[in-house]
Amino acid sequence: MVTMKISNKKKIRNSLFVFFIIIFALLIRIGYLQFVKGEELEGLAYQQQCLNRNVNPKRGTIYDASGKYILAVSSTVETVTINPTNIKSEDKQKVAEILSNIFDLDYEKTWKKVKKKSSIEIIAKKVEKEKSDKLRVWMAENDISTGINIDEDTKRYYPYRNLASQVIGFCGGDNQGLDGVEAKFDEELKGKAGSIERLTDAKGGEIGSKGENYTSAQDGKNLILSIDMTVQSIVEKYLEEACIDNKCTDGGNIVAMNPKTGDILAMATYPNYNLNEPYEPNTEELKSVWDTIEQSEKTKNLQAMWRNKAIADTYEPGSTFKTITSSAAIEEGITTPDKDGEFCCTGGIEIAGVRIKCWRYYRPHGSQSLREALMNSCNPVFIGLGQRIGVQKYYSYLRKFGFLDKTGVRLPGEAKGIFLAENKVGPVELATISFGQRFEVTPLQMVTAVSAIANGGTAVTPRIVKSTVDSKTGEITELPVQEKERVISKETAGSVLSMMESVVSEGTGKNAKVAGYRIGGKTGTSEDGVNTNKYVTSFLGVAPIEDPQIVLLITLYNPTGEGGHQGGVWFILLLHSKQHSKSLTI
Repeated sequence: MVTMKISNKKKIRNSLFVFFIIIFALLIRIGYLQFVKGEELEGLAYQQQCLNRNVNPKRGTIYDASGKYILAVSSTVETVTINPTNIKSEDKQKVAEILSNIFDLDYEKTWKKVKKKSSIEIIAKKVEKEKSDKLRVWMAENDISTGINIDEDTKRYYPYRNLASQVIGFCGGDNQGLDGVEAKFDEELKGKAGSIERLTDAKGGEIGSKGENYTSAQDGKNLILSIDMTVQSIVEKYLEEACIDNKCTDGGNIVAMNPKTGDILAMATYPNYNLNEPYEPNTEELKSVWDTIEQSEKTKNLQAMWRNKAIADTYEPGSTFKTITSSAAIEEGITTPDKDGEFCCTGGIEIAGVRIKCWRYYRPHGSQSLREALMNSCNPVFIGLGQRIGVQKYYSYLRKFGFLDKTGVRLPGEAKGIFLAENKVGPVELATISFGQRFEVTPLQMVTAVSAIANGGTAVTPRIVKSTVDSKTGEITELPVQEKERVISKETAGSVLSMMESVVSEGTGKNAKVAGYRIGGKTGTSEDGVNTNKYVTSFLGVAPIEDPQIVLLITLYNPTGEGGHQGGVWFILLLHSKQHSKSLTI
């Protein structure tokens, strides 16, 4: 009897011990869930009960300078998503089948999404309303009201396809700008996403009586570019003709700028590409091999296709740079435009034991004024001027003209000039810089520098966007013209423009001459790298000389046609007719 009582007490004690162990373990587990995993579990619960979906805003429209022509616009499409946990098990298979059929999707991949135990899965983005309407009809016929969502979305569209493609850029699948203006002004264009919030129970039923909570999206701002539709179209037409006729193996570009405001009226690169199909090859040669090349090679070719050569690539400007040497020499009082016989070309000049030839060494130019030297593009004269200016002073002008820094244009991927460090420049290096070789600048830098001359000596920052427009209120915000320091005096600028006019009327730029219309210019030819046997030919034009409204640079890379590679020979440009030149002077 005593043994039985002791045994019962032992059992009770053991039971209590086990009970307290279990309680203790539960307390530890509760504490772990509450304090260690609490935040994570709270998030999972919210995710399960709150079926939030983003509402994409409408991306801002991009217009040309006139505000009449739409260069980029967002059209309305729809995005289809599902909430797998809210689709009944008996409906899952037929849901997967209809989704894959309507949207041309792989059934197995769609089935995996439908079976998942997640709160939301994306099925199809940016689909046309015609297709999503088929899904709506099917849902109504099969009495399915939960688990499948059809939300409004936007898709970027470029009405003029290839026009200004390297300038405008394009967007990714999530409406984010990936290149050009689309990328640089993404913050202004993208707007602010809205949301759809819906509280549900475990079975997908709505909690409460309010239904979905809708927060509308805020559309992005519209942009007014400085690009003029008419000018850009003409520029692209003649650039393509020039590159094809002259067999330019590495393409070409044109930049046109208003020197008074810095507005880029046109910026074209050839070959360009279709902005609506930015991942498709842009030449017949590439199309023929596209399916056979490696992905890394495809990526390399696409990046080259998207590249804006006018701002991202550098080149030797050649004799167009003599306008800069002339400006510095006149500003420093070293010379004047019309002093007869001030210089004498003997076919070359010796610098530090190195003889540098004139391009017409076989028939020297002889006695010349500075105006005549620029008209003849005589290297020895400008070498001599460079020596008289000196390294320190010459580099101060390079800085003032903006060659040692970026121009500040609001476009992605801008490069800057490549020069020797000032302390490493000797007599020979200074000589080659003076006539535009053995250093590199971007085409935009060259246009911007000469725009300072055309603007009476004052530099202006290039501008690609003139204003933004609030898509809701219509409020216009102007992006101000940014004047920089005065580079040269108004008198010096006038003298250089006068000499540039002589280049066109009587010198190496006679192909740009238009009767009754005053045009200034300078031709240029340079090597594309050392010992490459490739050349860059260019022409820099200013019009009209009496009141410059446009500075334009055409650059052709490695022209291999019958006419050779001299800039004066290959100036095939839109200023060839009075009608077209007037259309550019705006």
